[in-house]
Amino acid sequence: MSVAAQVTDSTFKEEVLESEVPVLVDFWAPWCGPCRMVAPVVDEIAQQYDGQVKVVKLNTDENPNVASQYGIRSIPTLMIFKGGQRVDMVVGAVPKSTLSNTLEKYL
Repeated sequence: MSVAAQVTDSTFKEEVLESEVPVLVDFWAPWCGPCRMVAPVVDEIAQQYDGQVKVVKLNTDENPNVASQYGIRSIPTLMIFKGGQRVDMVVGAVPKSTLSNTLEKYL
């Protein structure tokens, strides 16, 4: 079971855009192999930055509106939101170090 909370088209604004802390959003789908590879890394990040960063997952198959709004072309795409704005993104299954280095810039 993932530590990251699931967000949907209907909860995205409240959970992500209105968050007090930076949010890492993992755009994924169940059929995507690289998404499954990056999932444990995303969970580790969620635990490591607990309290500093909110980590959520958005299933692009079930929530096409947010995915198309942010122009998600390939998954996994990991986006960082701060103060309601997209500030950074990482595309593909990346090592944990890449993800934490990217996040550190916004803490």
